[in-house]
Amino acid sequence: MRPSLDRTVLCFGDSNTHGTVPMSGPDDLARYARDIRWPGVMAGVLGHEWHVIEEGHPGRTTVHDDPVDGAHKNGIAMLPALLESHRPIDLVLIMLGTNDLKARFSVPPSDIGISLERLARVVQASNAGPSGAPPDLILVAPTPIEETGWLAGMFAGGAAKSRSLDTAIANSAARVGAKYVNAGAYASVDPLDGIHLTSDGHRALGIALAATVTEWSAAQENGRETC
Repeated sequence: MRPSLDRTVLCFGDSNTHGTVPMSGPDDLARYARDIRWPGVMAGVLGHEWHVIEEGHPGRTTVHDDPVDGAHKNGIAMLPALLESHRPIDLVLIMLGTNDLKARFSVPPSDIGISLERLARVVQASNAGPSGAPPDLILVAPTPIEETGWLAGMFAGGAAKSRSLDTAIANSAARVGAKYVNAGAYASVDPLDGIHLTSDGHRALGIALAATVTEWSAAQENGRETC
């Protein structure tokens, strides 16, 4: 068997990919250290043959211009440029949907799933992968939230919706032929703000996603060997 090739994975997400520490108020902008954030944990497990790109933007939505925080929070508007700037990319992990739960957007879980599907189609229609092909894709359903702390009003009604996101996003992953991971099976939010992951959650999620990426990589190598 020939040695594994160097590979790149783009982690496209929101504040829980950025590594935002649970917040006590709007001016609390702390960020977990690189080796605590789940992309950093994943990178540590995968090893030097992988280049893990953290592209987490606090407040990022799937497809919505945010009327309060700004149009630059719109994930689908930013994704094409990021795919071009980081290519060639072997694999894209998308974990979005939490900010779509804000009361200001008033969308059901099914719409959030469809929005993730639109993002997936952008990746699959791109030439950002090796040799101008599209990258492969993993959709990650975000961890369910709680309505607590200073963010409770902003996410009013979101906790119940968040518990249906896993099914909605799993269905979207099946429709676009992407791998699917439910982050809620590994991580939980901190009760301080009900939105951001605990440090233990980051570690567990990073390890779990590293296993998924390793499984994907092994399948790719096996496919090449049978060609």
